Amino acid sequence: MNIVVCVKQVMDPDTPISAFVIDEVEKKVVPAQGIPPVVNGYCENAVEAALQIKAQEGEGTITILSLGTDFVMDVMKKPLSMGADKMILIQDEYVAELDASGIVNVLSAAINKITDVDLVLCGQQASDWDNAHIPMGLAENLNLPCITSALNIEHAGDKLLVQSALPDGYQTLEAPIQSVITVNNLFGEPRYPTLKGIMQASRKSPEVWSIADLGIPESDLKPSMILSELKIPISEGNCEIIEGEDDADSGRLLALKLREEKII
Repeated sequence: MNIVVCVKQVMDPDTPISAFVIDEVEKKVVPAQGIPPVVNGYCENAVEAALQIKAQEGEGTITILSLGTDFVMDVMKKPLSMGADKMILIQDEYVAELDASGIVNVLSAAINKITDVDLVLCGQQASDWDNAHIPMGLAENLNLPCITSALNIEHAGDKLLVQSALPDGYQTLEAPIQSVITVNNLFGEPRYPTLKGIMQASRKSPEVWSIADLGIPESDLKPSMILSELKIPISEGNCEIIEGEDDADSGRLLALKLREEKII
């Protein structure tokens, strides 16, 4: 089975708020100095899912596909050191101008360019924008069924059995092998790269494409959504301490205050 896993390089979610800076003029997040990016956590879960499916099959190819501008190779090679076979990076300065629909069109064209793709796996969402737009858009463009929030995937004959997470449990869905599936963190902890995997990954060179290599019409790259403003939200609140002679008196004074404010 040939599996494509879409992976995204993101700002480290553990970046302290003091180091998080937004350029309000350019409407973009400024990379934190001294804090390297990471592979999106849900994308690592998707890589783990691909590795488990390949282990079930005993054979197959896992291709990592990513779109971006300033890739850090030590970061992006992590899926290779986990056990993925190949990596294709679409590196282009124009990526910064793309919205979700443009990204979907670029990734769709790239997947169509890769021969004999059976299954497309994605992380449930990315930790930077948290939109979860891309997988559904890929399924629409590729005319494939889409199952979200997978916590288990089994290959059974000519179909897949997928457990999809619900707020109070999960549902088991049947899908053709050619599908788009998003994976969440309930799938299991991604494996750590081994020393052997790291050494093997260091000898692999990603294949680098540009958007021009994909022959995408310019109309498919024009944004359909305009980002008008980007700011860090300001949280303002007033705290009033109500103290009485004892707990009972404090409760009485609190009740009077809440009634005065017409909360109760």
